[in-house]
Amino acid sequence: MNDGRPDPDALLARVREEESEQTRGKLKIFFGAAPGVGKTYAMLEAARKEGKAGVDVVIGYVEPHIRPETHSLTLGLDFLLRKVVQYRGATLQEFDLEGALARKPKLVILDELAHSNAPGCTHAKRWQDVDELLQAGIDVYTTLNVQHLESLNDLVAQITGVRVRETVPDSVFETAHEVELVDLPPDDLIERLREGKVYVPNLVERAVENFFRKGNLYALRELALRRTAERVNAQMEDFRRQQSIDRTWPTAERLLVCVGPSPLSSRLVRATRRMAAGLRCPWVAVHVEIPATANPAPADRDRLLSNLRLAEQLGGQTVTLSGANPVDEIIHYARANNVSKIVVGKPRDALWRELLRGSFVYDLARKCGEIDLYIISGDREEGPAPRETPFAEPKPLLPYLWSTLVVAACTGVGWLMFQHFAAVNLVMVYLLGVVVVSLRFGRGPSILASVLGVAAFDFFFIPPRWTFAVEDTQYLFTFAVMLATGLVISSLTARRKHQIEAARQRERRTATLYALSRDLAVVQSLNDIVQAVVGHVGSAFEASVAVYLPGPDKRLVPFGGTMQEQPTERDESVAHWAFDHAQKAGLGTGTLPGADSLYLPLVASKVVVGVLGIKPGDGDRFRDPGQIHLLEMFAGQAAAAVDRINLARQAERGKVEVETERLRNALLSAVSHDLRTPLAGIAGAGSTLLEGGASLDAVTQRELLQTIIDESSSLNRLVGNLLDTTRLEAGALKLNSDWQSLEELLGVVLDRVGRQLENHQVTTQIPANLPLVKADGVLLQQVLLNLIENAAKYSPIGSPIEISASVQNREMLVALADRGQGLTPGEEERIFDKFHRSTQTSGRVGAGLGLTVCKGVVNLHGGRIWAENRPGGGAVFRFTLPSEAPPEMNAEE
Repeated sequence: MNDGRPDPDALLARVREEESEQTRGKLKIFFGAAPGVGKTYAMLEAARKEGKAGVDVVIGYVEPHIRPETHSLTLGLDFLLRKVVQYRGATLQEFDLEGALARKPKLVILDELAHSNAPGCTHAKRWQDVDELLQAGIDVYTTLNVQHLESLNDLVAQITGVRVRETVPDSVFETAHEVELVDLPPDDLIERLREGKVYVPNLVERAVENFFRKGNLYALRELALRRTAERVNAQMEDFRRQQSIDRTWPTAERLLVCVGPSPLSSRLVRATRRMAAGLRCPWVAVHVEIPATANPAPADRDRLLSNLRLAEQLGGQTVTLSGANPVDEIIHYARANNVSKIVVGKPRDALWRELLRGSFVYDLARKCGEIDLYIISGDREEGPAPRETPFAEPKPLLPYLWSTLVVAACTGVGWLMFQHFAAVNLVMVYLLGVVVVSLRFGRGPSILASVLGVAAFDFFFIPPRWTFAVEDTQYLFTFAVMLATGLVISSLTARRKHQIEAARQRERRTATLYALSRDLAVVQSLNDIVQAVVGHVGSAFEASVAVYLPGPDKRLVPFGGTMQEQPTERDESVAHWAFDHAQKAGLGTGTLPGADSLYLPLVASKVVVGVLGIKPGDGDRFRDPGQIHLLEMFAGQAAAAVDRINLARQAERGKVEVETERLRNALLSAVSHDLRTPLAGIAGAGSTLLEGGASLDAVTQRELLQTIIDESSSLNRLVGNLLDTTRLEAGALKLNSDWQSLEELLGVVLDRVGRQLENHQVTTQIPANLPLVKADGVLLQQVLLNLIENAAKYSPIGSPIEISASVQNREMLVALADRGQGLTPGEEERIFDKFHRSTQTSGRVGAGLGLTVCKGVVNLHGGRIWAENRPGGGAVFRFTLPSEAPPEMNAEE
């Protein structure tokens, strides 16, 4: 019911939208039907105008077209350096999002909105880059072809035979601040194509024979024009809502047909469908529930549901309104939705009924104002026209009996009061009885109570008593007012009861939808989603529920639910049909209606992600379009949640693939450099020994042999680090702990790397009473070896290396310090990452695995390791190991 007040939810949404627009940048899309219509040219022209007006304009990325006139428009505008990405041996240039955010101009020019970025960029799609720019408050000009819209992808493929892989969500197009259509007739576009202004000459003929056929261009042009018109119409509707304009602006045709339980309503529905097809416009079938028809007879209810289902099957939208005055409700809905034409049937009631109850058609014609009103008889069907019986179906007599008893009770109370009160005061007793009857039994019994109350008041209490005659004519006015008041009270009470019931149903529906959306917002797995959907849908509809999701082989499989019995082959075939065709099927529908359950596809982002199956306890429940719409809302919530989980999984797989690619490249780099370098040294020394033979002196031979040994050791350590890293990540590295002397382990390590430390002064500070430590001696030697090699590698020749150990807070602390160039700020944590190589050296660097192995081994022992810069220059690496009291040893040990 419309009470003339603004919708608070709509006001709140408008305020939030205005607040977000104040901080968000504006997006302008130059929209075209095909490549070559001049989108980039128009975009650059607009950018130059903005630049001349003093706006800070930067070209983020413009496709390198071969058209001189387009290229000339870029002259004089600032360019943002492109991001260079290496991918599969090729060098690609992409838009530098980070550079644009750091530069933060007022306007960024970014061509080809549907472009897919190369791996390694911040986002996978360019429209995601645009969204981040808009969130940062930066305006964007971009270009887009109609075939790249997600909702039109299948249609374009059907028309042109070409499947476009790069698409943009419709939400990006719909939320753009401005869309400018750049149009060009097909003949002119083909001429530009043959002149080489779109593609290189050797591709022109193939393009004209395939995608650029004239028929394709006509179809794409119509799609672009219609999509632009739909957007403009949406903007116009939004403006009407913001300005609270209640008049219809007939910029586009939209039909409304009034539907009721009459058998003739089906004719109106078919006639309206034919009119809408001729006008190529949307249409809606509206039914208004009023208190008098709140509880229709079963036959009327069945006919009404049949008429509404027919409207849906014919492609119309169905809406059920509620209110006391059906004319006011229809007019308000029509103006709110910019309806241009209202279709009603010819009045068939007798003249005396229209004079008594009012004429619906006449009131509608008087109030519709600027909206056209069509009064038609509808399509003629074969056979005799349905004839309505003049008699209503019999109604239950019990409420009317109770109404009579209440009047009798009021008469009894009045008889007791008659000796002490004036007769006119007894009117209140009868009016109270009318209120009670109207609250409990509705309009009909309350009207009967009003009439009987007037009659009883006259018969029992007005002189001459015991007759319906009246001595004093002033009582006639009292009777009239009493009857009118009773009728008004009964009408208002019944109306309020109807409104309360409608509000209760809306509240129940809103509460169930809110509960489901709240639960789905926090779940993180498909199992939790299925449990939430099954619980809420089953409770709201008192039905058994099942959810079907595609398995690994893309086949639909039951994923959970409350349907006890095993689904039959027929039910599974219905579920598969709903999944394959993205349409509801089964019970209560026109497709496979013999099934025991109703199956709804779960559609999200134009993709079917599953099927929701419902087996109601009452099959008539799904004959009501309102119940079907509520169920579709539940299905939409479930589909969005499933799609969110699927997208999260895809994003996680994408991250894994990117990380795998990065590790693969780093490993290849390590293999190509750090493995080949020692192998080259070994091969060179060995070949020199083989070719020189006895001509080499002893010193040279010894140096070559030492080179072979050193490079072999280096190669062995690199392979060992690779294997240790793999075992650490797989959890396969096991400790073989025993009591170890750190001083002895350090001595063994220093002896192994003595040659590498020849040009360094190594000092050790190991207390004589340093206790034993329980650790894996081999792995601990590897830690010390990697740290010492790292210090020697990144320290200048002649610089000291200091090694110390102590026990603090029941931990053994080992420190290794050098006087090199130290660590880059922020590198203290990343230095232990796999394949991380420090830039603080000009010599040979390693594979970036030694420190990774150190961290893994120390953590495996239950200790910790960290690095920091030293005062005065250099770096220090420290690690701790748990220090326990060693066992007591006897004299022999």
